[in-house]
Amino acid sequence: MGLREIAGRLARRDGDLAGRVAALEADVLELRRHHVRLAEIADVVQELLVPLASRDQARIDEAIEKFSKSL
Repeated sequence: MGLREIAGRLARRDGDLAGRVAALEADVLELRRHHVRLAEIADVVQELLVPLASRDQARIDEAIEKFSKSL
């Protein structure tokens, strides 16, 4: 096996790894967006549960309106 063959294989492998890293970075970015959205939904649920427990209709309406605007 010559030096050129080794260099060619390493270059292809390097390119493959760069592609895999790019795909993984895109997946991580997508997961971050999902986690942020999930946290926002959890916040809305929490904002709704407290007013529901105290039967505070004004706060309930405000929380629902805030959530609707975030969509």
